[in-house]
Amino acid sequence: MKSPQNIRLFFERNGFAVSTRLAEVLGMKVKSVRLFFIYASFATLVGGFVLYLTLAFWMKLKDMVYTKRSSVFDL
Repeated sequence: MKSPQNIRLFFERNGFAVSTRLAEVLGMKVKSVRLFFIYASFATLVGGFVLYLTLAFWMKLKDMVYTKRSSVFDL
């Protein structure tokens, strides 16, 4: 059984070098690649929240416009 220290070191060596390798392949600075990932994650989070609010607004508006009219026989 591997110790938690060995598992952490494995992921630090192999997992955290993704942006470094990607920057080398693309010929960019590592800082620019990391900033892109940070901005993309914030944009995804904010974009999902804005989409949720927009859909909630449209559903509420649809319910206000298309209200079920009561029938004459419900009196």
